[in-house]
This record gives sequence, C-alpha cells and structure tokens, in this order.
Amino acid sequence: MVHMKNVRKVYESSNTLALDGIDLTIEDGEFVFLVGPSGSGKTTIMKLITGEIRPTSGEIIVNDFDMSKIKRRKLPKMRRTLGVIFQDYRLIENMNVYDNVAFAMRVVGAANKDIKKRVPYILELVGLEGREKRMPNELSGGEQQRVAIARALVNNPRMIVADEPTGNLDPVRSLELMLLFEKINEMGTTVMVVTHEKELVNAFSKRVITIDGGNLISDGMDGYYSYEIE
Repeated sequence: MVHMKNVRKVYESSNTLALDGIDLTIEDGEFVFLVGPSGSGKTTIMKLITGEIRPTSGEIIVNDFDMSKIKRRKLPKMRRTLGVIFQDYRLIENMNVYDNVAFAMRVVGAANKDIKKRVPYILELVGLEGREKRMPNELSGGEQQRVAIARALVNNPRMIVADEPTGNLDPVRSLELMLLFEKINEMGTTVMVVTHEKELVNAFSKRVITIDGGNLISDGMDGYYSYEIE
C-alpha cells in the first residue's frame, strides 16, 4: 500500500516546488496509471515511493514503511517489497537472460536451490521460456523489457512500479506488455504504471491518477479522459 498525506517536495538546489500537498492512497492489489505532462511531478512521486528522495513535509507510507523517517539501513529491506521497471531496461549486458534475473535474487542472499526453482517459473510467466541463454543484445526491445519485468518480479514484491515501460516499444508490443502487467496484477501484485501514452491507458478500464504542476488534477476510472496531457 502507498499512502501520501499532504506531501510537499521542494528541490532545494533549484528552489523548485515539485509537489504541492498531494493526498493519495493506492491500496494493495490495485492497478493504477499515473499520468501527466513532463515536469508535472510524476517522477518525484516515483522517487518518493522508492526512497530515492524524502519529502520536504507530509507523510508517506509505503508497504508499512514510513518513508519520511526511514533510516538508510532499512531502505534495502523496504525496496525488496518493490519491483521497479525502467524505460531503458537496465540489463547487465555481459549476463544472459537467466543470470540477469537470478542476479536480483543473489543480491538479496537467496539460496541457489531457490534461485533454480524461481527463475524458470518467472521466465515462463513473462513468456521467455527457451531464451534463458540469450544475451541482451540478442533480444528484441520487447523481450528485453520482459527480462526487466522478470527481474522485478523474481523476489515476489508486493508492488510493481513501472516508469514509461512501453516508451521504446511499438503499439503491438506495448499492448502485449500491458496485458502482462494486468496478468501480474490479477495474481495479487499491486501495479503502478507511469506513462504518457493516452491510447494505451484508454484501452484499459483502470484507475487513472493525473498530476500537473505538482497537484493532483483528477483521480478515477475516467481521469485520463477528463484531462488532456502532452
């Protein structure tokens, strides 16, 4: 669960007000789109959720962790409850598909027997069975993004946060990816997708949160329709 109450964020280096009193709750098991123009505050919300930055004021709870007061030594434990997916994939180029995904488990100290059981299951879930030994440069953009999703899923996070995950994909691959996110959500994982792609959001009947100028403009099943973004 994500709970934000009257959250303000000012970047002191530039004296920029990024968020101006945001109130927002995402319940366990929800599927949410976060939309808004460039500079609206979407990236700031993501960074607050992942603990990359702290709020200037207000309250943020992420999966039972108080992000305004969390100690640095507890951040790794909190981040294990999240799976973060980036537009640029961020795969390790000299590791094959299997090892890219297994690496995420090794980082948290998983046993080899658990890795050998979990990784093939996750690769099958995201449609990459048979591609375990391929290197990132041997994969299409859609396949690379599926590896990134598998890596985010492999430690069984409570929530997936995806930052413009379809930005480098064609419309067909983008739709396939969103259907995969929907499948993951149906299995019980909370999903938040940050995107600019209006047509893609309109294809799914999900909750849409619109941010602009650091303010929450709309929030609901029709949020994307009621506000035009760039």
